[in-house]
Parts: sequence; structure tokens; C-alpha cells
Amino acid sequence: MSVERSDPANNNLLTTLGGKDEMKKTSINLQDLRRKIYLTAKAEKTRKFWGLYVHVCKTETLEEAYRMAKKNNGAPGIDGVTFEVIEGLGREQFLIQIQKELQNESYLPLRNRKREIPKANGKVRVLGIPTIRDRVVQGALKLILEPIFDADFQDGSYGYRPKRTQLAAVERVATAAIAHKTRVIDIDLTAYFDNVRHEILLNKVAARIDDNKVLHLLKLILKAGAKKGVPQGGVISPLLSNIYLNEVDKMLERAKESTRHGKYTYLEYARFADDLVVLVDGFRKWTHLVRQVCQRLLEEFAKLGVEVNREKSKIIDLEKGDTFRFLSFDYRRVRTRSGKWGILKTPSLKARTNLLQKIKEVIRRHNSQPIDRVIYLINPILRGWVNYFRIGSASRCFSYIKDWVEKKIRRHMMRSRKLRGFGWDRWSREWIYTNLRLFNDYKVRYYAS
Repeated sequence: MSVERSDPANNNLLTTLGGKDEMKKTSINLQDLRRKIYLTAKAEKTRKFWGLYVHVCKTETLEEAYRMAKKNNGAPGIDGVTFEVIEGLGREQFLIQIQKELQNESYLPLRNRKREIPKANGKVRVLGIPTIRDRVVQGALKLILEPIFDADFQDGSYGYRPKRTQLAAVERVATAAIAHKTRVIDIDLTAYFDNVRHEILLNKVAARIDDNKVLHLLKLILKAGAKKGVPQGGVISPLLSNIYLNEVDKMLERAKESTRHGKYTYLEYARFADDLVVLVDGFRKWTHLVRQVCQRLLEEFAKLGVEVNREKSKIIDLEKGDTFRFLSFDYRRVRTRSGKWGILKTPSLKARTNLLQKIKEVIRRHNSQPIDRVIYLINPILRGWVNYFRIGSASRCFSYIKDWVEKKIRRHMMRSRKLRGFGWDRWSREWIYTNLRLFNDYKVRYYAS
């Protein structure tokens, strides 16, 4: 950290965030360290942090990074090494080797393994999967850098941040729309993660980090992926993508504050990674604000070398019956039973189709397996999907899914007995949910922060 070493007021901070000599004086656990870094960064917006590399190399940091990587599991990288292999040979020795390479600065990341994920439009999303060794290093670096930059991030940024969720972003947008912010600027970015320019990103990181070893390590990680872009699949990529777009968020915060009248504002926004919507008050007085925000967004994205997809990006008016999609929810303005205007947010058709295709594929792959095994595999999929969408107006969608899944389960049991039909007379609905323990919690609930 850029603190005066001779200032007695900074002694405690220096000993916990300084270099190797200072670390010998005072020990601090990782959680406390991250909190201290966050509070310092929050309080002093221009402070540059130094002496961070030693914390990246610490055993506790590497162990936590390994724990998070193992929890997320995931496919092996280009070297084919799995967690089973690492545990068999000895996790401790694995981490000691990483620590030595980091400390003597001989660490070099391997190339990411490319994996193509089909998209609904027929195209593919390319994931860059690091090796487990590289995931641990990225995780350790993220653990130290995250509290610094999270302190700088804006209130409307929700993507992959501590204590922030997609559902909170969904609710923020719905609340704004209910408050008559009915003109929506729906921004779609063209291959955002693939077009992040490394030199711009590194400069943004260097604005807060005065540690050449940390910056060199980050550069190595970036160059292992490609000449530009951050790999979708990299542990540190979400943090870097937020750093890259933080100036866009700041511009929107300034625009929001410029419209403030007491506790009321006439502009709101929410961003989750590269998914961004801006909502402007529907009153005619603020028509100019829509044009100005659109222009400023184009200018900010141009500075970053990020292309806006003009075909998919649009301005819609909820008062005219238009709809828009954000984080897989479709938003529509409707009259409530009391006669007031409200917002209906429902699971998108695309999200529902993807869920059914995923379940169908699981059942197909396990066609010869016992029904208990099939239900064991699909229950977590259903639970996760329903828990995400249950805060919306999802009753009709849930009824459709519940009926569809029940039919698939019945058909599977009939086929295993080489019989035709759905077996409506053989197994009651109650028997399927009680005895087979098929997921059955489709209740809609209000969002609770």
C-alpha cells in the first residue's frame, strides 16, 4: 500500500498489508485481511495498494483458493489433471509446489482448454478452461484483489460480487419499472468477454495496485488465454470484467444523481456482467435523457473497444405494451387487481425450453437406469431452476413444467417395463412424489433480500 512508512498512525495497517518483513511482525487471517483491505479501499478512493504479492503466495490463501476450485469442481484443463489425481498424490505437496513457483517467480500458466457450448441460436459459446493448478493461482489472486475493487464498484453492478445476487438485480429492475421508469434501454454487447483489451484492463488495475509482481502475474494469466479478451471459465474473469466496465457504471451513477429530486430519481440501471438495462422515467420531460444516456453509453463502450450490437439493443416503452428480457425474466407492465400499474416478471420461454431440454437429455442418457437414479439427477436441476424463478409470476410456467416432468417420469417407468402409455392407473401422483421423492416444491414466493 502507498503509505508513509514513517507515519506512526499507519503502523498497524502497514504491518498487515506491507511486505515480507512486516508480515513477520503481525499475523492476520485471510478473512480479516480481506475485510481490512476492503474498508481501507472504501475509505480512501485514491490509495494504491502495495505488498500484496506475499499474501497471494500465503499457504492460507492458496488453500482457500483450492477449496473454492474443488467446490466448483468442473472439467480438467489441458493437462488432464483432475481433483482425484491431485488428492491421490497429495494436496499439500501440490500447493507447496505452486507456492514455490509463485515465490521464486517461475510460475507460468498453461493454455486454457477450449470447450464449445451450443447456444439456442445455433452458435456456440467458447469456454476457456484453465488447469486446476492455474485455477488455484487465479483464485488466490482474486481473493486478494477482489476486496479492493469491490469497494470501487457501483451500486447497480451485481455480477459475481460478494453478497450480491442475480435475483437482487431482477428485483431492482422490477422496482424501478413499478416506480414509472417505463422507458428501457436494453443493451446487448457483441462478444464482450472476447474483446476486452489487455492494455486497458491492466491500466485500470494499476490505478489501484502498486505491485509489479501482482501486475506481472495478472499479465501472464491474461496472455495464457489469448492476445485479447478474458476467458469465460476463468476464475478471475468475472472480477476483471467488472473492473473493465466500472467506468460505464460510474457514468450511469452520475446520470442518476443528476436527475435526483429529494429522495426521487428518474433513472435507474442494473448490470450483471455484460447484461445491462437502463430505465428512464416515462414522463415526457425526460425524453431527452433517453437520447443522452444512449449517446454516452456508445461513447463509453467505444473507449473500451466494446461493440454494441445495434440489432439486438433496443429502446422499449412499457406503457405501449412492449416487453423486455433481463436475466432470463420477461418484464411486462400490467394492471393489478387493485387497478394500479404493476410489473409482471415471468420466466422467459427460452429459459423454460433450455430447462426441459436439459432434463430430457438426462432422461435419454439414463434410459436404461433405474428411475431412482434418474430422479436423483434431475431433482437438483429442477430445484435450482425453480428457486431462481419462484420470485416472479411463475405459477403457470411451473404448472406446465411439473406436468411435463411427471409425464416423462411415468413414460420412463412404463418403457422400463416394456409397456406403452403413461401408466396413469398404475401410479398415483401422490405415490410418485412420496415414494420416488420427485421434486415437488413449486410454490411462488416473494423476493426476500
